[in-house]
Amino acid sequence: MKKIISTENAPTPIGPYNQAVMLGNILYTSGQIAIDPNSGNLVTDSIEAETTLVMQNLKAILEAANMSFENVIKSSIFVSDMNDFSKINEVYGQYFNPETAPARETVEVANLPKFVNVEISMIAAV
Repeated sequence: MKKIISTENAPTPIGPYNQAVMLGNILYTSGQIAIDPNSGNLVTDSIEAETTLVMQNLKAILEAANMSFENVIKSSIFVSDMNDFSKINEVYGQYFNPETAPARETVEVANLPKFVNVEISMIAAV
């Protein structure tokens, strides 16, 4: 049976979905964008600041499921401009041990919700 995971420390969903769903020992997060969970405002000052907030939102969701980035087995990164890849990768990499980092794909897309520059979702397991 699926269990809905929700936390006030990550943005409230902007559509008919949940922050994350746990099925058995697998957690599926919804894509996170750089919405400040306290103010509800977008943070798009720089791609580094945007990526950091996305990762912090994901961290809060993982913690709500009693997990950490060490539990992540797959990440999906969607970017509006592949020229930002190295900056996004630099921030993203700070959250993982390179030896145990998850599988990942990075895809350039035409548009993202609220026209942000990066969106990341994760799958984690206990």
